[in-house]
Amino acid sequence: MTLNSVTFSMPFEEKNISLLVNPLHPCALRVADEIALLLKEKAIAHTVFTTEWPQNWVDVTEAWIVGGDGTLHYFINRYRQFDLPMAIFRGGTGNDFHWLLYGEISVAQQVEQVLAATPRPVDAGLCNNRLFLNGVGIGFDGKVVQDLVGKKKKAGKTTYLLTVLKNLFTYQEFLCSVNTERFHWGKKCFMISVANGRRYGGGFQVSPQSLVNDGLLDTNIVGSLHPFLRLKYLPVIEKGKHLNLPFITYVKSSMVIVKGLKELPAHADGEAFAATEFNIECLPARFLFLY
Repeated sequence: MTLNSVTFSMPFEEKNISLLVNPLHPCALRVADEIALLLKEKAIAHTVFTTEWPQNWVDVTEAWIVGGDGTLHYFINRYRQFDLPMAIFRGGTGNDFHWLLYGEISVAQQVEQVLAATPRPVDAGLCNNRLFLNGVGIGFDGKVVQDLVGKKKKAGKTTYLLTVLKNLFTYQEFLCSVNTERFHWGKKCFMISVANGRRYGGGFQVSPQSLVNDGLLDTNIVGSLHPFLRLKYLPVIEKGKHLNLPFITYVKSSMVIVKGLKELPAHADGEAFAATEFNIECLPARFLFLY
């Protein structure tokens, strides 16, 4: 795909799709080519955007995003008031929100599914003015993402897992407070996940009971844990079997405030940042997805 945008203006049930692609990922470009060919065969009006994305959405009926969780995170924060139906196609290193909506599915199957789908509302989260769809990780999880910045990532969870293993024995637990409408907690902990989706990091089931349409966020607090026990329980957390473990505190709420005594590493949908205080809330039915 060499042009910044290619338009096919062939009517099909009045659809006019904007296909927004992460141009930095070869997989996204390949998937976009396949989608565009399928839409052209069906005579569906669409425009493919790579290096420059739209300034406005006049006459557009829906947006199809091709990339990973980071691309989707960039999209919702760039177009914060977006109210058209959208879809996410797998085209990145971390595709956890895609998995949540579509599971294991081919590009051709997903095109058919999305074309036939009725838009459904999906919750978003807001943390320190950052929108997110999967979740916010604070502490160890944030440090892992911080260490991944600038590294060339392999597909799936390989790079993520290697970075996790490196930090398991070295990351220092921190003292913080966690408060929701009815829950108040203050101890040392290893990591805190505030999730809207069920997994991130290329397949880690961090919050297996999360629902993206219940108006609530799921907070998972991992308390103090010896480094060797961290290694022991990593596969348990990966499979989402950790909620009943004695060092896990789990709570559902519409908002949560986390305060640390020092600046803590964090991420929102895999985008690294740091803060001493995290004000997080659920935004019910914030976006429309076709799935």
